[in-house]
Amino acid sequence: MARRFPLAGLLRLRHAEQDRAAAALAAANDRVRDAADARIAARRNLADREETSAVTDAATLSALAAARASTRGMLEELDAVARSRRTEADEAQTTYNTARRAALGLEKLEAHHDREQAAEDLRTEQNALDEIAARRRTEGGAR
Repeated sequence: MARRFPLAGLLRLRHAEQDRAAAALAAANDRVRDAADARIAARRNLADREETSAVTDAATLSALAAARASTRGMLEELDAVARSRRTEADEAQTTYNTARRAALGLEKLEAHHDREQAAEDLRTEQNALDEIAARRRTEGGAR
């Protein structure tokens, strides 16, 4: 009878940790994409304003300058958010890699255990077959 892998519980725990790390990594990557999309939208907004602005007087020029300064400030904030989210995603990737490495070592041990167990099962079966064959020869020869 095949013995269970003695570290199966630990392997399940490592897989659960890996799954949690993968989910955190996916969420972090989504946040990075969202920040990048917000930056692109803000840049388009700034570009659209620059193309459609017709300056006719000093008040319009002041309003346009204030709007551009505000948009540039928003872009700087979005850049900071994007950097922060990229850092979070990098940390999540590191956590996932660590969890994967921990699970991989146990997976290799499990595969080795399975091979050893299969070889032991085959040896046991072969010994039983050899014993049956030897008995038949001795019983058949005695008749």
